[in-house]
Amino acid sequence: MEYVAVLLPSVVVGLIFWFAMKSIFNADKAERQAEARAQAEAQGRTNAPADTKAEKHPSPPARPDLES
Repeated sequence: MEYVAVLLPSVVVGLIFWFAMKSIFNADKAERQAEARAQAEAQGRTNAPADTKAEKHPSPPARPDLES
């Protein structure tokens, strides 16, 4: 029983450290995935064909009173 009392604090601190590092690495992985998705989306927007850009910003309608 003496061995348990001696080793238990080290084991508990080790487990806390392991859980903390695991959560840090998981958060980093999620952030990298989100960044990759955002970059892919931005890359997709810049490489969009010209006709889709025209649909987003159509030219203003012609005014009949200005036609000659």
